[in-house]
Amino acid sequence: MTRPYPIERVRNIGILAHIDAGKTTTTERILFTTGITYKMGEVDEGTAVMDWMAQEQERGITITSAATTCYWNNHRINIIDTPGHVDFTAEVERSLRVLDGAVVLLCGVGGVEPQSETVWRQADKYRVPRIVFINKMDRVGVDPERAFEQLRSRLAATPLAIQIPLGREENFRGIVDLVNMKAYDWGTDLVGGDVAVSDVPAELGADVRRKRTEMLEQLSDADERIMEMYLEGRDVPAEDVRRAVRKATIAGRIVPVLYGASFRNKGVQPLLEAIIDYLPAPTDIPPVTGRHPRTHQPETRAASDDEPFAALVFKLQNDSFMGTLAFFRVYSGKAHAGSVFYNSVKNEEERVSRFLEMHANKRKEVKEIFAGDIMAMGTMKNLSTGDTLCAKNRPVVLESIQFPEPVISVTVEPKSRVEHGKLQAALAKLGKEDPTIRVTTDPQTGQTLVWGMGELHLEILMDRMNREFGVQTNLGRPQVAYKETFLKAAAGEGKSLRPLGGKSQFGHCRLAFEPLPRGRGFVFVDALKPGQLPKEFVGAIEDGVRESLDFGTLAGFPMTDLKATLTAASYSETDSTPVAFKIAATLAFKDAAAKAVPVLLEPVMRLEVVAPDDYLGDIAGDLNARRGKIDGMDMRGGSRVIKALVPLAEMFGYATILRTLTQGRGVFSMEFAAYETTPLQVMEGIIARIEGRVSSTNG
Repeated sequence: MTRPYPIERVRNIGILAHIDAGKTTTTERILFTTGITYKMGEVDEGTAVMDWMAQEQERGITITSAATTCYWNNHRINIIDTPGHVDFTAEVERSLRVLDGAVVLLCGVGGVEPQSETVWRQADKYRVPRIVFINKMDRVGVDPERAFEQLRSRLAATPLAIQIPLGREENFRGIVDLVNMKAYDWGTDLVGGDVAVSDVPAELGADVRRKRTEMLEQLSDADERIMEMYLEGRDVPAEDVRRAVRKATIAGRIVPVLYGASFRNKGVQPLLEAIIDYLPAPTDIPPVTGRHPRTHQPETRAASDDEPFAALVFKLQNDSFMGTLAFFRVYSGKAHAGSVFYNSVKNEEERVSRFLEMHANKRKEVKEIFAGDIMAMGTMKNLSTGDTLCAKNRPVVLESIQFPEPVISVTVEPKSRVEHGKLQAALAKLGKEDPTIRVTTDPQTGQTLVWGMGELHLEILMDRMNREFGVQTNLGRPQVAYKETFLKAAAGEGKSLRPLGGKSQFGHCRLAFEPLPRGRGFVFVDALKPGQLPKEFVGAIEDGVRESLDFGTLAGFPMTDLKATLTAASYSETDSTPVAFKIAATLAFKDAAAKAVPVLLEPVMRLEVVAPDDYLGDIAGDLNARRGKIDGMDMRGGSRVIKALVPLAEMFGYATILRTLTQGRGVFSMEFAAYETTPLQVMEGIIARIEGRVSSTNG
């Protein structure tokens, strides 16, 4: 098998940004520039290649991450276009897990917006090298200097300007490249046709030399060779500058900044050059680490075709022709159609008949795959997101993907009883595709609950059930994903001595519970002396506590942020069983809960409202009425920016309210911030509503 491109010429990148910063438009221009498409698709017209879902075309937003491949200057670039809306942040999470680099778009007017911060933190988590493209330089009110400075102040990044813009707003013509000292001028052509490449215009000479000197000074801190030439006063060749920028970018020490206007097709070619020059190839990334599925010893796989095969499944997608497609990143090794893959997570193996190179929702069959490839295939029988595919004689389990917890739920019922089975089957398929969708049954009412990341997320889900699966549903009012915890420490004791299966079964334990800081989850500690209680009984006690936490004592919500310490236990050599200790742990939990002052926790959202200054008073008053805490105000392009923390329960239908308050001139974005204690009066109202709902259902 022969590679079509050397692995050093492969780039796996993602396009990341806040909603409406121009991600999909930029991807469309890249595809047009590289010759993959012959016509530029437009998001607003519903003709964008990457927004292939009907819901995306109707709403003009990206909902699901879409993969494509293009070629530029003898390099292969695999691109994943990700959503910008916070409800679909899991799509960004799973994409960043398998990408080597990223292009972060900032709107030249809006600068660093809330979701920009979110995706930046996600990229930090996976140590993904980035370049920044400040887009919409042709827009009225553009302020690239402010956007550049916000990279430092709001993202704690170290930006490096490798370009300066030629003009701005309606006079934006192109850029000057500070690396090779060339000007790229697209003129005032609205579709950015031909570009004129020339030496730096004389009238800009002094400013460009000053900016290049600043760039070299900054690079001197990261590269000794640049420092040596700079201090000696020698001219630094473009090749050395590119090498230094690439090295520092891959190391995460700097973030190169570029400028353009994707909608006008200006700045796209230099962006492609920067992707090739500064973002890493798979060989520039440290070898991926995992563990042996049986010995649990560390395993590494370098990005080489000669290594044992290892790939990570990062996305499942329902397909009208092939059932379900599995997207995967090949980290090491190579394979051909008909190869047998071993799923080291599920301990299963299956032969794969063909591989697919994806172009949004279109596909091209390939016979061979190599290290560094991002491909798709028809799913194996029991495949899930996060599974590892590898060679059975050299098994490895790669680190899976952690997804955020859903914060909102709705009750779902089919419009006709005969569709109940179809509803469950559709939810199962969609839940497998999107790990942030959870389907549960309300233990008090027996209704089906669907959990998601927000109102839009659930709205899209129900629309897809209707269009793709033909299931008509009735939805209940959205419900907040409350949680419960204890306010103070308490101890409890449980003893089980009852006949089960004709035999007396004994279990006894004492547990101490204490609250933990927000976001810590649940911690179980065995404080018994070694050998005091058999391990199987300790495990049963932990299982009993975990099951008790699934349904809290106040209103049946899951409990979190608790530490349970096993302080004492006794057992019988003849009568004790794991089941008895599980029951004893449940009793100990109930005993402690009666003394520990349980409280409700509610999800609090980080809100940003942008509106004309005239409406500040009305907006602030409305947020106060919603129990919001305003923690900052700013001006952005002539508009007022209000930042606040507001309980999610108070934000349903806020889009309509904001439009009314601002005569349609206000916009907002919102993302999850943290769980906080619910005020007593609000908590009592929630519990009363739940008890009333249960009573009416039982009646």
